[in-house]
Amino acid sequence: MSLDETRVRAALFEVLRQVAPDADPATLSEDDDLREALEIDSMDLLNVAIGLHARLGVDIPEADYAQLTRLRSAVPYLLAAAVR
Repeated sequence: MSLDETRVRAALFEVLRQVAPDADPATLSEDDDLREALEIDSMDLLNVAIGLHARLGVDIPEADYAQLTRLRSAVPYLLAAAVR
């Protein structure tokens, strides 16, 4: 499967909705801290990484979890991880 920004963003939003079902990821700005905006904790962020791995087939080392905390960094990170 070829990944582009639209697919990555859709997968990220789907995973975020599963982790924080009461939140609307579509209202997030590129610079919002997802943990604060969606009221998720470190375990939830781990579940986001696991969900993204399952949907996109990308490996996300724990050291890179900080890349997932803002849309501005998460989307390019996931695109780059998909080609590794």
